[in-house]
Amino acid sequence: MPVEHYENFPVASILLPRRLRPAVEAIYAFARSADDIADEGDAPPEQRLAQLAAYEEALNRIERGEDPGDAMFQRLAGAIAQFGLPLKPFRDLLSAFRQDVTITRYTTYSDLLDYCARSANPVGFLMLSLYGAADEENVRDSNAICSALQIINFLQDVAIDEQKERIYIPMEDLARFAVPPAAMHSMDAQAKWRAMMRFEVQRARALMLSGAPLALRLKGRIGLELRMVVQGGLRVLEAIEEVDYDVFRRRPTLEKRDWFKVFWRALRMKASSL
Repeated sequence: MPVEHYENFPVASILLPRRLRPAVEAIYAFARSADDIADEGDAPPEQRLAQLAAYEEALNRIERGEDPGDAMFQRLAGAIAQFGLPLKPFRDLLSAFRQDVTITRYTTYSDLLDYCARSANPVGFLMLSLYGAADEENVRDSNAICSALQIINFLQDVAIDEQKERIYIPMEDLARFAVPPAAMHSMDAQAKWRAMMRFEVQRARALMLSGAPLALRLKGRIGLELRMVVQGGLRVLEAIEEVDYDVFRRRPTLEKRDWFKVFWRALRMKASSL
């Protein structure tokens, strides 16, 4: 399953038990297609919102036990019924995607975390639910990991988001470091930009590490997969540091050699290292 459209989704890899793959693929198809409605193409906002409203109505039909119509939603309905999944996480995702259509700036870090709570955290909750592990402690740590992944993706994609006239770095941080929102990559702002990005990277790393104990508590394949997710996110932060925070000229990504490092770190991951 490709991940380029929904990078923070724990994909149906070889580590995922076969019995869970259809459900994960159904959830992924819902999330990816709805995210594409909000983000891709050149449709006007009214059309995007109308399409997302149709997704909401399909969820309502599933809730009422009616035929949702579209084959994608039929598969989703099957997964929801089989695993007793709640509908709130799916509605939260749609709420975040609608917000992407209408909101392009976030005033505070709290505002950004509220967005992440609906754009990223529901995915982790659904994965835990599939494994029957969605207790309070696990959900708390999953939320930290998912929000951190979302924020790390934002730090990777500053230049891409700028082209879409979006800024996911809180306005309060830009103001604190005196980085002009309209000229973040200007020569005059480079030193200030690096100082701000250093702060953003450190905060994202701390958030990721706060949730990382979940990857050690969960056993078997899901534990290893989650340890790779955690280490992958941490490696991206290192890649941002290695380009001296200049994400405008080179988007930090993980190459083949990085994934060997991620896998090795996941195997050696211990509570004492967090």
